[in-house]
Amino acid sequence: MARTQEACLVCGQPLEYFETEREMVCAFCKKTFPSRASCREGHYICDTCHAQQGVAAILDYCQGSTSQNPITMAQEMMDNPLIYMHGPEHHILVGAALLAACRNAGMELDLDAALNEMKARGGAYPGGSCGFWGACGAAVSAGMALSIATGATPLTGQSWAWANGVTAACLQEISALGGPRCCKRNTFTALRTAAGFLREHLGVELELPEQTVCRWLAENKECIGGACPYNPANHR
Repeated sequence: MARTQEACLVCGQPLEYFETEREMVCAFCKKTFPSRASCREGHYICDTCHAQQGVAAILDYCQGSTSQNPITMAQEMMDNPLIYMHGPEHHILVGAALLAACRNAGMELDLDAALNEMKARGGAYPGGSCGFWGACGAAVSAGMALSIATGATPLTGQSWAWANGVTAACLQEISALGGPRCCKRNTFTALRTAAGFLREHLGVELELPEQTVCRWLAENKECIGGACPYNPANHR
């Protein structure tokens, strides 16, 4: 199905969310998962099936990019029709863009290994966690990227602090903009915040555009309009 503002990949109907988990069967892989969402027609797509092709496109792009600008990288990846308006693929996209940009800016990094680890960690973070867990996957993805880049574990010192610190900084900025969720808005906010954190704490200088303008608002039925800092109306 072509990418549209609707959510369901089977029928195009909007998603509905439940306050508690239900056992749902994925319409694609036929496996059963606990979920808090389905479309109005009852279709459910698991996170893996939803993001599978998009994740491959993200990794391919980042492996071949020479850019030091994670925002530009994210925007170019978002132009790919395999990256939907919303979805758990953004939990990988944010960290992948940061890792590639850091490597391109001179950080010593085995990018292929780092991207594979980012795929594993980001892919394990559930869709909808921004609302149900109170921790947006874009922010957590930035923390995952720093964890991978600096070798953080539960037992390390400074790298543990960096990984948690960048996640906290991103969550603070994302929450200040309010809801409903927007994977594009949260991605841009996480990347800008993470770039500042990297410069301040690790001395890694990433490039950023002077302005970040959203090109996807027509696909988002819950767009907050002029309240979004990336709305074109705020950049005339």
